[in-house]
Amino acid sequence: MTEGGNGSTTDGRLSGLYSECGQSPWLDNLRRGWITGGELEAWVERGIRGLTSNPSIFQKAIESSDDYDEQFGDLVCGGTSVDDAYWQLVTSDIRGALRALEPVHAASGGTDGFVSVEVNPSLAHDTEATTKAARELHQGIAWPNLMVKIPGTVEGLPSIRQMIAEGYSINVTLIFSVARYEQVAEAYVAGLEDRVAAGLTDLSGVASVASFFVSRTDTEVDRLLDAVGTTSALGLRGRTAVAQAQAAYGRFGEIFSGPRWERLAALGAQVQRPLWASTSTKNPAYPDTLYVDELIGPNTVNTMPDATLDAFCDHGKLRRTIDADQSAARYVLEAVTSNGVDLDGVADTLEAQGVAAFTKSFDELLVSLVAKADSLA
Repeated sequence: MTEGGNGSTTDGRLSGLYSECGQSPWLDNLRRGWITGGELEAWVERGIRGLTSNPSIFQKAIESSDDYDEQFGDLVCGGTSVDDAYWQLVTSDIRGALRALEPVHAASGGTDGFVSVEVNPSLAHDTEATTKAARELHQGIAWPNLMVKIPGTVEGLPSIRQMIAEGYSINVTLIFSVARYEQVAEAYVAGLEDRVAAGLTDLSGVASVASFFVSRTDTEVDRLLDAVGTTSALGLRGRTAVAQAQAAYGRFGEIFSGPRWERLAALGAQVQRPLWASTSTKNPAYPDTLYVDELIGPNTVNTMPDATLDAFCDHGKLRRTIDADQSAARYVLEAVTSNGVDLDGVADTLEAQGVAAFTKSFDELLVSLVAKADSLA
């Protein structure tokens, strides 16, 4: 470990997110070589407390490495379909990650140490199919620190509620607006209430995070502000994503307090933590730790790709920032809106793009696996 500019060791910044600020740093990446080579355990030793994956991550991992070839060849030569072989490749990696994070899960009393795997993204607008897929993943992998990712689409909301009611831990992904965040939190709370109504009054084993996507919001809003072109509009570039996440955190504090929540908390319910996703900086003009430095606070998660984690360890700012100035966050959002940017429309656009991007990665990987299977025939 080396000394950081704030007087802490670089790895101390990462562990300090949790020990000093109450935020859990998670790793937003996974590949087979990290599991077999010990890199994932090394990340956990440095302070990583969870892991997220998505179809794009698995596409990159499987297509850029021969680490999966032997298992894939054995499966397809043994008569397994390409689609089923894909899921076996994925679940093998997920199980390896679950083993690496299990000590964190145990030490935290079941509040951390989770690994997330996403349902087939093409199901994002099919409630029944999403619910079935999420249940099958949980039952098939069957680890207590597994979180299945369900998109926070309108159609995904009933699935989230149902899975929580059944006692499964869920990572709600692709949230792009405060309004949708509120609906996701309601689905979680209502799911817990459904569980109690069914006579299941120990809620301590159910966990959830609400994955609020950050950097993509600035990319889209900045494009619209550039089109407006006024001094006022241009001065707001690079500020919307942080302000929106900070506003969501304000709502988090309100939702997970008061009599309704306290009744559930008395039965062991955990808050559904906001998770900041898409935290790598897309615009090189912005600081590479922007979406970490400005979103630090208790009862939150920040899932970061390894490059962003390394950058934060090197020069990130370890201080509570998420609720330092809620009035400033409100001002930014009001100013962006007054400059003609429809934030609800932005959220709809980004949700559609996110679902499409994950579906494209999933489909392209299956095509490449079909080609590989044909070469083995």
